[in-house]
Amino acid sequence: MNNFKKVGLTALAGALVSVSANAADLSVTGGATLDFSGEEKTTHGNGWSMNNGVTFSATVEQDNGFIITAKQVLNDDDVASDRVFDTRVLTIDMGDTGVVTFSGTGGSGVLSAIDDVTPTAGEESWDDVTGADSIPGGPTGNNMFHYSNSSMMDGVTVSASYTPSDGTTEVESSSDYGIKFTGIDGLTLGGGMGEDNSAAASLDLTNMYATYTMDAFSVGYQTSESDSETANADKDFTAIGLSYAMSDEMSISLNQSTVEYENSSLSDQEAVGISVSYVMGSMTIKANHNTVDNIAGTATNDKSGYNIGVTFTF
Repeated sequence: MNNFKKVGLTALAGALVSVSANAADLSVTGGATLDFSGEEKTTHGNGWSMNNGVTFSATVEQDNGFIITAKQVLNDDDVASDRVFDTRVLTIDMGDTGVVTFSGTGGSGVLSAIDDVTPTAGEESWDDVTGADSIPGGPTGNNMFHYSNSSMMDGVTVSASYTPSDGTTEVESSSDYGIKFTGIDGLTLGGGMGEDNSAAASLDLTNMYATYTMDAFSVGYQTSESDSETANADKDFTAIGLSYAMSDEMSISLNQSTVEYENSSLSDQEAVGISVSYVMGSMTIKANHNTVDNIAGTATNDKSGYNIGVTFTF
């Protein structure tokens, strides 16, 4: 009987050694944001809101050198569809071959990640004003693939995303691709193209941008186009931003954007925003005030909005 116990314990010890050799590195990170916002000409109600999220991540390296990461985000904010399980992502880092990411939920394509990258200390110029229009960023959603590679050439990153058709809302698949160049100190050049079929009308999208940082100043310019299969529904978007780091902790920025419409009955939407941020350890305080004229192309529909928020990370 004692011999059987010894054999069992020996087998168990071997199994534990095998498991620990392939055990994943586990981490938990999170954050919480408290906001106060408001708008003119709007019954805004209670301006206070909050958002918190916790990210669970597990990473393991395979025998072939691939690094596999599974990530789950638990989130709770004011949008009911975003509550609890916000994002589920599986990432396969293949080294020089590139990185493949599958997003079960909360996926973001190449173009959606660069919808407006002009430097800002807070929000984009068209944000925090109800109804303000922005150029469609590109494919987003669930069960989508993303690929990126920065090993082909120094300073160059190529990327692509693919969202398969689901046969109902996504009648056709969507895809986009892009390139980013950072080979010159302080300068970033990038762009992308793609097709978004997630809505009733398909969109052909293009996006180009440039940002440059010199000492405490950063400036950026961006232009994008959205060509719709619906007649007279095309949009052109341009944005410019300038930010200044007053110190290691504090930054301010000024941003401007314009949306031009193919539909001649619509007026150009013009937005201007000013933002400020202050970082103290794991706490960040941000504030911005945006003014938008001709909201979504409606002449004389002008409003301003503001947001003040404090974020804690842990």
